[in-house]
Amino acid sequence: MIRLFWFYLLFPSLLFSQDIDLRTLNYAKFSKDDARIESKYPFINTDCNHFQFFTKESPNWMVLFDEMQQMIEKKDRKLNFYHIGGSHIQADIYTHDFRTFLQTNWPGLSGDRGLVFPFDLAKTNNPSNYHFSSPNQWKSYRSVNNQSEDLDYGITGATIKCPDSVITINFKHMRTMIKPPFNQLRIFHNTGEFPYDLNFGGQELLVSETVQRDELGYTDVTFTDYIDSLDLQFVKNIPDAYTLELYGFEFMNELPGITYNAIGINGAGLYTYLGNEHFLRDLKVNPPDLFVFSVGTNDAYSSFASFDPSVYKRNLESLMKLILSVNPKCALLLTVPNDNQFHNSPNKNTERQRDVIIQLAQQYRMPIWDFYGVMGELGSSIVWKKNSLMQADYVHFSSTGYHLIGNLLINAFTKYLSAFEELTP
Repeated sequence: MIRLFWFYLLFPSLLFSQDIDLRTLNYAKFSKDDARIESKYPFINTDCNHFQFFTKESPNWMVLFDEMQQMIEKKDRKLNFYHIGGSHIQADIYTHDFRTFLQTNWPGLSGDRGLVFPFDLAKTNNPSNYHFSSPNQWKSYRSVNNQSEDLDYGITGATIKCPDSVITINFKHMRTMIKPPFNQLRIFHNTGEFPYDLNFGGQELLVSETVQRDELGYTDVTFTDYIDSLDLQFVKNIPDAYTLELYGFEFMNELPGITYNAIGINGAGLYTYLGNEHFLRDLKVNPPDLFVFSVGTNDAYSSFASFDPSVYKRNLESLMKLILSVNPKCALLLTVPNDNQFHNSPNKNTERQRDVIIQLAQQYRMPIWDFYGVMGELGSSIVWKKNSLMQADYVHFSSTGYHLIGNLLINAFTKYLSAFEELTP
C-alpha cells in the first residue's frame, strides 16, 4: 500500500474521475438522518454535518477510501483508527457509538477493542462500556497536571502505580453490544527491567507465548483461543524496591475490521499529548490509517486576550506532523471544537480555532468536521442546554447530547463513503 499511496500522490486523478474536485463535496446531499435530526432539533445546522474539503485532491483520504473498500469487499485486513481529545473522549460515549457502527455495519468485520486505560483504578470517570477492578491500592497520575520526571507517559497520557508484590487486575466488557474477543494482549508498563511474572488464573492454560519488550515498555501475551475477559496477576520476582506502572492495555485479535482507539484525558490539550515522552513510540506499535483530532476546547478555554491562535496552530501542526511521521498516508480529520462558555460568556476563541483549522486543512489537503458550525456557532451551547443536550457548565454534554454527537459523526462519515463511492469511475 505504500507504493499505491505514492502512485496516488503522483496520479490522484486515476483513482477518481479526472474532472472531480473534492471541494464540491462541501455541498453534501441531505439525508434521511438529517431530516430526522432536524425534525427533533431544528436548531442544528445539518448543512455543516459532513467532512469539508478545501482542496481539489486529498491523496490520503483517497487511500483511506480504497482501503475501506478493499476491506469491505475482501475481508482481509485491519484498519487502525485513532480519535484523540480531552474529557469528551475520555467519557467514550459518542466515540463508542461510532465504534459500534464501525464494528457492526459490515458483516464479518468485527475488528477488535484496541487500546483502553483502567480509569476505574485511577478513580476517575471510566467509559461505561468496559470495567477494570483490582483489590490493590493504586495511585494515579495524568500528564495534564503531573509531569514528574519519574513517569514516562505514553500515548494515553496517564498511568497508575502500585508497589505491591502481588497485584491482581480484572477486565470485562460492560453495557455494550460489541464485545470483540481477543487472543492477543499488550500491556503497556514501565520501560526497562520489568521484574514480574504474569499469571492468568483459569486462562493460564490458554497462554501460548509471552514476550517482554523492555526497551519499548510493553509485554505481549498470545492465547491459543479467543477470550472476552481478563484475570491477570503480576507477581514480583525481585525485592520490593520496584513499583509497577501501567499505561494502558491493548486487546487484539486476528479478525478483519476496524480498531477504533478513543484516547482522551480530562483537561487535555494539544500541549498535553505533545509533552508525552513516549507518544510517538507507542503510536508506532500500531500505525494509524485514520487519526481524528478532537482536541482544542482546553487549549482555548481562556479569555480572548489570553488565547494566542499562533500557539494553537503551532501545536496542532506539530501533532499532525508527528502522526504523519508514523504513517505518511494516514488520513487526518480535524474537528472544530464545540461552542462553550468561558466565565458565563460565549467563548469567541472557538471561531479563531476554526480559522486555524481551515488553514491547516488547506495546507495538508485534509478535511475538517465543523462541529462548531453543526451546533449553530457562537452561543449555540445555550440552546443546546435549554434542550437538555448540555450540562450546566456549557462545556460538557448530557448523555443524550453525546449520543446525538455520535449520530452526527456516523452520518458525516457515511456521507464521506457515499460521496467517494459516487466519484469512483
